[in-house]
Amino acid sequence: MGADIKSLRIRIKSVDSTLHLTKAMGLVASSKIRGATAAMLKSRDYSSALGVIVSQLSACAECKKSPFIAGNASDKVKLIVIAGDRGLAGGYNANVFREAAKYPDAEFIPIGKRACERYSAEVNSSEKYPSADAYNLAKKLCTEFKNGEFGKLGIISTHYVSMMTQEATVQWVLPLEKEESQSGVGTVFEPNEEYILDTAVPEYVTGIIFGAVRESYTCEVVARRTAMDSAGKNAQQMIDDLRLQYNRARQGAITQEITEIIAGSGA
Repeated sequence: MGADIKSLRIRIKSVDSTLHLTKAMGLVASSKIRGATAAMLKSRDYSSALGVIVSQLSACAECKKSPFIAGNASDKVKLIVIAGDRGLAGGYNANVFREAAKYPDAEFIPIGKRACERYSAEVNSSEKYPSADAYNLAKKLCTEFKNGEFGKLGIISTHYVSMMTQEATVQWVLPLEKEESQSGVGTVFEPNEEYILDTAVPEYVTGIIFGAVRESYTCEVVARRTAMDSAGKNAQQMIDDLRLQYNRARQGAITQEITEIIAGSGA
């Protein structure tokens, strides 16, 4: 009986330490959400503005002949996979890798420590991913695409729907969607549309990549806070159950001692 009480006391202390840890991690995640959300919204605005320009250019007859819009003959697919730097974020990383598994023949370009570890690449951070790296990657990929080295570019990342919902999705970036509307009619591009398209597409792809990284990071910290909240509730429930068992065991031990004392005095 004494051993059971001691074991329960140790277990309660251990779970209580875990509870404090989950609370601390939840607070850290909460403190990062506002900044991450603000950065995500700014990157969305930037990508949206570039998207308007690219959309106008893609409606131009001459631009439709560009490989960026018409595509090329290659069947090779490249996918940028954006995951987190750490775990303990529920199914955040697992959902991204599950989506990537749908494309076994693709070449993966990982962003984020967990993605780099999975695909055996040089480690980089999704939390601290600089826009300069996004530009260099976009420029390289656009050059390769234009040269016909691969035929399709996509980004597997996590889309922020709400604080309660985040979805792992694939966004196809190249070739660009053909725009049939006349939204660009009347707009004059100098020196010409083809030159502006070749200049704008790498910037546009940069915005898409960097925006996806910012959005994924927002989803990561939100998912981590949710996971820590859930873990904290489970830990508290476990502590309550263990304390109930502890009190019962302690009461049983006291009752047994009293019974033994009474029996001894009666003898």
